Amino acid sequence: MATRSEAYAPGFFLGRLLCTCAVILRPASLVAGQTARTPDALLKEAESLHRAGKLDQAIEDYRLFLADHPDVFQVRSDLGAALAGAGRYEEAIREYRRALELQPLPQIRLNLALAYYKADKLGSAVEELERAHAELPNDPRVVMLLADCHLRLGENKKVIVLLNPLETTHADDLAIAYLLGSALVRDGQVGKGQVIIDKILKNGDSAEARLLMGTTKLMAHDDPGAVADLAKAVELNPNLPSAHAYYGRALRNTGDPEEAKKAFRDELRIAPNDFDANLYLGALLKEERNYEAALPLLQHALEVRPGDPGVRYQIASLHLSQRDFDDAQRELEALVKEAPNFREAHVALATLYYHLKRKADGDHEQAVVAKLTAEEQARNSAEARSEDRDKTTTHNVR
Repeated sequence: MATRSEAYAPGFFLGRLLCTCAVILRPASLVAGQTARTPDALLKEAESLHRAGKLDQAIEDYRLFLADHPDVFQVRSDLGAALAGAGRYEEAIREYRRALELQPLPQIRLNLALAYYKADKLGSAVEELERAHAELPNDPRVVMLLADCHLRLGENKKVIVLLNPLETTHADDLAIAYLLGSALVRDGQVGKGQVIIDKILKNGDSAEARLLMGTTKLMAHDDPGAVADLAKAVELNPNLPSAHAYYGRALRNTGDPEEAKKAFRDELRIAPNDFDANLYLGALLKEERNYEAALPLLQHALEVRPGDPGVRYQIASLHLSQRDFDDAQRELEALVKEAPNFREAHVALATLYYHLKRKADGDHEQAVVAKLTAEEQARNSAEARSEDRDKTTTHNVR
């Protein structure tokens, strides 16, 4: 019997493939009757039920079979597929891991990675996908899933490295174009991203194209333009991952915190583990002094991206606002040690030291802030002069 593979078809955007099924309870007499059947007949019935979409009954039969034959890896894998199809991802993960221990096949590893992906355990999904990529280097499903995981984790450079080689060999693949374009824009490579946006737009207006354009404008500080494109994106596809989160960021930048909070909450209904939605909604609630609601969101953002300096700063700032000076001091001192150029963290630490009557330490942090501010101003001036030279050169060429 061949190992069953979960259905996975990379579309224009990789959405979550979640589904739910009602629990079907079967009479004890029927179960007792099945246990007396031959293993072959029981397994055939399980497969038939699985194909018919009667997943809870199929799961029950697979488990009856495995009770007497626990080491048949194909059936373990089939049970994992049925559980995943029923949205029972934690159970599916356990079965896939047991099947993988019995027989380390690349397809089982891919299905395990996909179960992690659907359960929003992206770090674990990446671990398995990297192993699967080594085993199946030419399988597009592995590449697309891995790229999407990296994008969701904010690891834009990894997406670019992974997909750049496919840009010419898969020029017509809009899924690759979308993921690569998104990573380029979010990495600040707006010019290269715009080339890909233009390619996508040739296929007509879409929520994905609007999200890409809105993200590009957001990165270019064209917040009103970003609001317009992102509003269109969520109108065209209210379930498009990340669209509400970026819409919320644009609304926040244009001074509309109430609508921004609504957009972030809309994102969290679609994707509870979205990093931006947790971070920015938490930050807005913190600014409103709604600390009790803000802290769980910020802590969850830190679970999604462990060690993220921006989230750690927000949590430390929240503790400072609550006059929880011990926690704030511990977090801020660790943060400036690990990220010495994080100016806002130095500002908060200076404020804390002054509260603690540690004037010398506060003055030291203020001096660091002044130095970092001067360096930033110098960089901005240099960039402005460079842009002026580029404009002059372009004018002369014309």
